[in-house]
Amino acid sequence: MTSELLTSTSGFWYEDSPVTAVDVLNALRRYRTAESASQRRAREALGIGENALIALRLLIDADQDGRTVNAKELAERLEITPASTSALIDRLVRSGHVERHPDPIDRRGVILTATGTSMRHALQVLEELDARSAQVTEHLPTDEMSVVVDFLEEMARVVDDVDTEDRSARRA
Repeated sequence: MTSELLTSTSGFWYEDSPVTAVDVLNALRRYRTAESASQRRAREALGIGENALIALRLLIDADQDGRTVNAKELAERLEITPASTSALIDRLVRSGHVERHPDPIDRRGVILTATGTSMRHALQVLEELDARSAQVTEHLPTDEMSVVVDFLEEMARVVDDVDTEDRSARRA
């Protein structure tokens, strides 16, 4: 046995092995776990639950896009019942994260907006995470970014297909 054998490979006397599909899926699971923990920390920093954070994000995105959001749209986007949406909005209004405003088009309607303080706090938390995530991806060559995007979009499609199949099976 020569010293070259021991020093030329990273796995002692084993050859370097390529990354496998299992390695990719394990890395994806680790990322999802880390992302879930990050979302939990963001919710804790804002003092709100999961649906409330999603609702706040929707309201902030709508505000930045110059769109308005009402309770019906929020219910549809969150895929929750009107009663659950009403309770969620009431909690967000009581906690100072959301304000109700008369709809200028439909006098009976109500437009929802994130409050200035809540919006700034949420944006700070979310933008910090986005900035740190962008730093990780900036060094990737464009062709590698394309591979990652294609992979993640296909994974999302697979998960969405499974969710759709599960809902269909429950209805039957």
